[in-house]
Amino acid sequence: MGKFEPDTTAGSGILNISRRTFLRGSGGLALGIFFAPLLRGGEALAAGEPFAANAFVRIGGDGSVTILAKHVEMGQGSYTGLATLLAEELDADWSQVRVEGAPANAALYNNLAFGPMQGTGGSSAMANSLEQMRKAGASARAMLVAAAAEQWKVPAQEISVSKGVVSHAASGRKSGFGELAEAAARQPVPGEVKLKSPKDFILIGQERLARKDSADKTDGSGTFTQDFKLPGMLVAVVAYPPRFGGVSKAVDASKAKAVPGVVEVVEFKDTPHGRAGVAVLAKNTWAARQGRDALVVEWDESRAFRLGSEEIFARYREAAGKQGLIASKQGDIAAAMAQPVKLIEADYEFPYLAHAAMEPMNCLVKLSPGQCDVWNGEQFQTVDQMAIAKYLAIPVEKVSLTQLYAGGSFGRRANPHSDYLLEAVAIARAAQAKGHEVPVKLVWTREDDTHAGHFRPAYLHRARLALDSEGKLQGWHQRVVGQSILKGTAFEGAMVKEGIDHSSVEGVANLSYEVSNLQVELHTPEDIGVPVQWWRSVGHTHTAYAAETLIDQAATTAGKDPYEYRHALLGKHPRHRGVLELAAQRAGWSQPLKPGAEGEKRGRGIAVHESFGSFVAQVAEVTVKSDGSFKVDRVVCAVDCGLAINPDVIRAQMEGGIGYGLAAALHGAITLKDGVVEQSNFHDFQVLRINEMPVVEVHIVPSEAAPTGVGEPGVPPIAPAVANALHAAVGQRIYKLPLPRQLQA
Repeated sequence: MGKFEPDTTAGSGILNISRRTFLRGSGGLALGIFFAPLLRGGEALAAGEPFAANAFVRIGGDGSVTILAKHVEMGQGSYTGLATLLAEELDADWSQVRVEGAPANAALYNNLAFGPMQGTGGSSAMANSLEQMRKAGASARAMLVAAAAEQWKVPAQEISVSKGVVSHAASGRKSGFGELAEAAARQPVPGEVKLKSPKDFILIGQERLARKDSADKTDGSGTFTQDFKLPGMLVAVVAYPPRFGGVSKAVDASKAKAVPGVVEVVEFKDTPHGRAGVAVLAKNTWAARQGRDALVVEWDESRAFRLGSEEIFARYREAAGKQGLIASKQGDIAAAMAQPVKLIEADYEFPYLAHAAMEPMNCLVKLSPGQCDVWNGEQFQTVDQMAIAKYLAIPVEKVSLTQLYAGGSFGRRANPHSDYLLEAVAIARAAQAKGHEVPVKLVWTREDDTHAGHFRPAYLHRARLALDSEGKLQGWHQRVVGQSILKGTAFEGAMVKEGIDHSSVEGVANLSYEVSNLQVELHTPEDIGVPVQWWRSVGHTHTAYAAETLIDQAATTAGKDPYEYRHALLGKHPRHRGVLELAAQRAGWSQPLKPGAEGEKRGRGIAVHESFGSFVAQVAEVTVKSDGSFKVDRVVCAVDCGLAINPDVIRAQMEGGIGYGLAAALHGAITLKDGVVEQSNFHDFQVLRINEMPVVEVHIVPSEAAPTGVGEPGVPPIAPAVANALHAAVGQRIYKLPLPRQLQA
């Protein structure tokens, strides 16, 4: 395992896809470019103005330390992680540290893993910010030390800093950060700074470091988009066509306008992402919703998508019968499959999935001549700035985005088409055309969030595994069929190569298990009109399930222990083996499960998967009752994510990922009938209930390797681990998600 070096830049791709391609495309962006724009070095402060040592930190006269976070806080702990990195090198008092969302400015707040772009995604926040934030803290510290040395007439090297206090032991002089802020602002910005050795870390790696978003989310003072208001603003709620591709043909707004509080009704059809609708603008959300429900709209659905889920999967099964584009190939798959001693064949079906964030999509827009100001839980700053600027025909720098808390996202707020933001802008512009020069807040209802897309694509996998007489894996052939999330987006050029959207096959095209003959193919249908985009852990959501249940089936077919079988095939992957061993050991894999009550059957299953540079293994324990119903009792999770910046946040992310992935495994499915989405709210697109959450144990592999992602890697292993446990309990293999509610016990 590689050692963590303080001066090594770490990165992670937006979707764990060809991060090298991104960096090459950006000319190998130098960290200094983004650290260099130091805001105040050598200048005097105005009265009451904080000391802005660089783009990431401001120190007030009261000693407060404000850290500007270039990554949105949507529950994943990014504010805490970024603050930890900077405060560690600054030697700040953690109780004095606060965090604000940084403004949209790619020149200052670029995501170093994405290329020249600001945004949050791909579990990249800590990985791409590691050195940048630490250098920002070290630079500010050096300027404070230089100011103290100048005032006290002592050598800078004799000065120490701890918990926001600058001290000189020999003279007994001490000053808080606030007392030195004005003098520090006049110091030159250091060209080089020395970073701490990991052995000297105080905040990084601390087991229980209070999160910076907990208090205000608990007492209600935290500001989400739904909380934010501007004087005179109107709230917009939209009537969308029942089928994707429909547009309004005739609108009777008389009943809607009769609702008290409703001010205006406008249509929009020209948004670049292609969705149309009729918006009701009112003085509050309830009136807007009541007005929307009172609209009488005749829809033109002559170009609407009309297939149902069954018809879509029928097309996918037909495609799977033909050779697709080669995504990965080694050895001779035809020879390996010619006369296998044992052959495993399976078709997997994975449905569309909604993101189901607790705070549905929303956005507040204020238009003024040549300017657009936006307030929201902003996740994709540069993409959204460019899309809005192009739509309004104004310079990008005239689009201001203020980053608020986001009540979850799971990929949805990072829409590559900027869909709901452009809708808000289109509605505000249409309102202006009718004389309403006011800010507009677009609010989606839960039903809108469920109906209107964008979804995790539906996929079909057709797989064949060949085993020899001793049960050894000889050949692996897999065809994947599903929509591309990248074609037609700004990411297509970098991430779709020779027709292969790698996000459709990641996790299997780069299979970690040793096999001499491997071929993975991809079919990407382009005539399916369901809007799709990335969903938490992207392609790994389905490829991990297929790969980990297939390898489990290979083990049992060979008469081998599923853990031992995996372990033997991962000889070239020590970090996979490391988490596999840790999870199995902590779960008591070698010991029999405690039996259930009379008539119950119990099983234990295992899965291991790499995504976003992190390695996660999970062992699930299940109990199947006599009627075939089942419960997931316990999950033991081991994670290797390199340097553990905030261990408590890592555990929370693993626990949350397990809950999120388990919800999809047990319940998640968006289905269509004649082109209409059948689900509407949490009663029929169910999230995990508290009584369904298993006992979860998370074990972090100690590491000094560069940090990698934790927001998504906890999701992929849970569904296959549960499915494998169910097979161990009752002998049933499951090839279609969500899992059946009643097993063949």
